[in-house]
Amino acid sequence: MMDWDKLRIFHAVADAGSLTHAGETLHLSQSAVSRQIRALEDSLGSTLFHRHARGLILTEQGELLFDATTAMSKRLEAAAARIRDSVEEVFGELRVTTTTGFGSLWLAKRLPILYERYPELRIDLMLSEQVLDLPMREADVAIRMKEPSQADLIRLRLMSVRMQLYAVQPYLDAQGTPTSLDDLGEHRLICQNTTTAQVSAGARLVQELMTHKIRSTLTVNNYFGVLQTVLNGLGIGVLPDYVTEDHPQLVRVLPNIESSEVPVFLAYPEELRASRRIAAFREFITEQITEKRQREKDTSGL
Repeated sequence: MMDWDKLRIFHAVADAGSLTHAGETLHLSQSAVSRQIRALEDSLGSTLFHRHARGLILTEQGELLFDATTAMSKRLEAAAARIRDSVEEVFGELRVTTTTGFGSLWLAKRLPILYERYPELRIDLMLSEQVLDLPMREADVAIRMKEPSQADLIRLRLMSVRMQLYAVQPYLDAQGTPTSLDDLGEHRLICQNTTTAQVSAGARLVQELMTHKIRSTLTVNNYFGVLQTVLNGLGIGVLPDYVTEDHPQLVRVLPNIESSEVPVFLAYPEELRASRRIAAFREFITEQITEKRQREKDTSGL
């Protein structure tokens, strides 16, 4: 049987790359950490670290053990989360990942409602176009702009999004309102660069628009930047349609032009099915989406 305490110390050292930093994390002296590592190496009959002046580098055997302790750590975190969720209260950390645009322009504005219900919840909101690995517990729950492909995830389709063209009325009053794609060539187009990580539907729409000899462009690497420049009257922007709910001053331009449909999914690992924090977040999101649809229905009926 391997010594769990030595494995814990080994994992901290491998993660920090330094005996000193690992000792600070573990509240142990450097010499105590070093003794435990030497004892573990002796018990395994293998050298786990190459030692040099700049720190420690894992050997091939050390890499194998670190992969194992990393997987163990994530499984233990998942078990601890399930244990914490066995109580009635909703509290503790919830790691949520979604795109920069959706997180900053839609989700963040609505989080006060969730915190009002569960004031002891600690949310780590990770905004990135990178798809984090939920089964490996890089995050607890994700809102993604495509259906997840991993089989061991629970997924719920929330809504659909389309990229459309928007401007503000002062800009249109000054520069005119385009009535065709050819007219768009006389305006400044504000959009994400097609090489920026984004949903493919948005990139395809921009590529199509660029074929119409746009005289001036501004490219930004996220929709938050696109929105801010559009609101300040700099041009006509390609934006996801969900931004109009919180920014009624936006005016739809060329309403027959839009991207293909982008499905939005909520996803979380199967092992967190019974998590009360996940359930609270899922209920909150679905309520907000339902209310959004009702407001759109009421508006369209006017």
